[in-house]
Amino acid sequence: MKIIKAGYEILDELDGQGILKKIEKCGRVCYKSEDKITDESAERFVQNIIKRGHESVLEHFSFTVKFVCDRGISHEIVRHRLASYSQESSRYCNYSSGKFGNEITVIEPCFWNPVTRQEIEQETAINEPYFGWSYVCEVAEDVYFDLIKKGATPQEARNVLPNSLKTELIMTTNLREWRHFFKLRTSSAAHPQMREIAVPLLKELQTKIPIVFDDIKIGGVD
Repeated sequence: MKIIKAGYEILDELDGQGILKKIEKCGRVCYKSEDKITDESAERFVQNIIKRGHESVLEHFSFTVKFVCDRGISHEIVRHRLASYSQESSRYCNYSSGKFGNEITVIEPCFWNPVTRQEIEQETAINEPYFGWSYVCEVAEDVYFDLIKKGATPQEARNVLPNSLKTELIMTTNLREWRHFFKLRTSSAAHPQMREIAVPLLKELQTKIPIVFDDIKIGGVD
């Protein structure tokens, strides 16, 4: 069994100034104010439409992110309906094959202190939450492999796999929906493992795309 940390990857090259200029060009049609476009006008225009709540204009630009997370967190992400998704399928992926290293991969819980393989084998950290989690995941892996050997298909055997099973999820959506995503998923009420990927992603986007995400306060504090 392989244990990894959650993560993400932005799959598009993001030209922040180019994005703002496109949004301005689209948005000024509403006011027929194209004559006011200058080399420096895009940032102020986008800032003003966000302040006024005219966020439909932000729907004219989309980008894609690949999340590496556990199945539980992926279920939360796909609840954002105004997005397109592609996801690693446990129906068709046979984790007992060499393609997957003959092992399952699980996402390490960020809220428990990890223990070593030696501590698990010697049961010296048996009272640690991480110990119980790791032990159960390894049992699930053993049972999964046993079911495959007995002729079960991957879509049948997957019923014993843990919620911590690693999945790769592609999400494509527009700037408006990304704003909605970050307002929910970086708040203090969000699941810790959701915040583990959403917070650094928001911080990176705040550096790559000016204005669009600047007003979103991590933790939900205004």
